[in-house]
Amino acid sequence: MLGATSKAFFHSLAQIGVLQRMASRYGMAPGGGFARRFIAGESVDEAVGAVKDLPSRGLLLTMDYLGESVGTAVEADAATRDYLGILDSIVRSGIERNVSVKLTQLGLDVDRATCVDNLRRILDPATEHGFFVRIDMENSTYTSVTLKIFETLWDQGYRNIGVVLQSYLMRTDDDVKHLNAMGARVRLVKGAYKEPKSVAYQNKVDVDAAFVRAMERLLDEGTYPAIATHDPNMIDATKRYAAHKGYMRNRFEFQMLFGIRRDLQTSLAAEGYPMRVYVPFGKQWFPYFMRRLGERPANVGFVLRGLVNEK
Repeated sequence: MLGATSKAFFHSLAQIGVLQRMASRYGMAPGGGFARRFIAGESVDEAVGAVKDLPSRGLLLTMDYLGESVGTAVEADAATRDYLGILDSIVRSGIERNVSVKLTQLGLDVDRATCVDNLRRILDPATEHGFFVRIDMENSTYTSVTLKIFETLWDQGYRNIGVVLQSYLMRTDDDVKHLNAMGARVRLVKGAYKEPKSVAYQNKVDVDAAFVRAMERLLDEGTYPAIATHDPNMIDATKRYAAHKGYMRNRFEFQMLFGIRRDLQTSLAAEGYPMRVYVPFGKQWFPYFMRRLGERPANVGFVLRGLVNEK
């Protein structure tokens, strides 16, 4: 089991420059890097090449540019310019125009106004070129401000945006109701951060029950929700509920991560469910990967099972 000590250990490893350089050299080595199963590349061009086969397998995609939280306006501006270049590359490539963004990467820790301005810099060309932009959710300290920024932009007329909710947060039932009433597109996940018991369910049975509650309300009242899970029990619960209510399979979509349960991704698409693959890429993949290992104990076993069991 991983505790606070192990979490700190993984986080510390992620900050060691020599390990990052070694990981970049060996983890993403062409043809054999250990991370290439889960990371599509270090550049957008690499990532585009790695996902060219997804449409032929009946799969949708979202390009997910990795990056750590930034602490200065200069870094936030650089990340924003990176996103603008990514949009241009996606347009040129002809792949699906769907991306995710992280508000801390756009300067949320600098100040809210900087973040909102940078997000608008991305949304304006994204709107012009027909992109859908999902605003990712980070740990619970950012939940309220993320939803407020989302609603601000929604009220300003941006309709090509969606947001993420985490079922393990106790507030999520109310957030689902509010976003459904807005007509916003929600991506539902269980949540991967280590959160205090004052704000989040700690037991898997409670997290699962909350996930099912949110899923049912999203299918009943939501606008094309995304059910993002690799848990076969949650997938089966979603399929059963949709069938019971007589909902068409294109009323919602399933989502999974690049390289995880590829067999299940393909089978869901073959059954007629929209199935979207989240495709992480970028030079910051190593800190991202290590942070995920340290955030929750289940993540280590999850990655190992993916390595051992996947086809």
